[in-house]
Amino acid sequence: MNSYKLLNRKLKYKAHRVKVFEDTLERPDGEKVYYDFVENRNGSGVLLIDNEGKLLFVKQYRNSINDFDIEIPAGCAETDDFENGFNLENSRESFESSDNPFFKCALREAEEETGLIPKKLTFVNYIIAAAGLFSERTAVYIGTDLAEGEIKRDPDEFLDIIKLTPDEAMEYINNGKINDSKTIIAIMAYMLSINK
Repeated sequence: MNSYKLLNRKLKYKAHRVKVFEDTLERPDGEKVYYDFVENRNGSGVLLIDNEGKLLFVKQYRNSINDFDIEIPAGCAETDDFENGFNLENSRESFESSDNPFFKCALREAEEETGLIPKKLTFVNYIIAAAGLFSERTAVYIGTDLAEGEIKRDPDEFLDIIKLTPDEAMEYINNGKINDSKTIIAIMAYMLSINK
């Protein structure tokens, strides 16, 4: 299959967290086309499972939906975590290495948002929120064997912790109470792992 060729990327808008570009590409047939491209930082999310088998989520306000959302703890990686040639095509084992920036981000976010530190992190996959528009990739993990840590939320984070059984989490998905993509993927991966 012939590929598209990027001819130009022009910055159109720079915001607090994202940059919006207009890309000019050449199609395989030689025609020029224009696409929007939104650059955002990569990050991680982690579904925490407590010792009673409950799944832990955070409920927080999201201005994009003008409502509260139930999600797994997640956040952006520090900018310099993704320098030095880190490659998203690394092996599954590399995502479970304590040196991996996604792994470090998942651990940090778990403790910051819930006060819990998973002693075991299992990599599920990484998601692209909207492959036709965004650069952002979010690694999804399942965290178990939880130890007490310290909540260290950002000053603008007002979160409630919600604990659900696996069946309750599936009900939340089915009735639209959970609709965040990384959260649904984490729940479904966990349900597959316990139903093997």
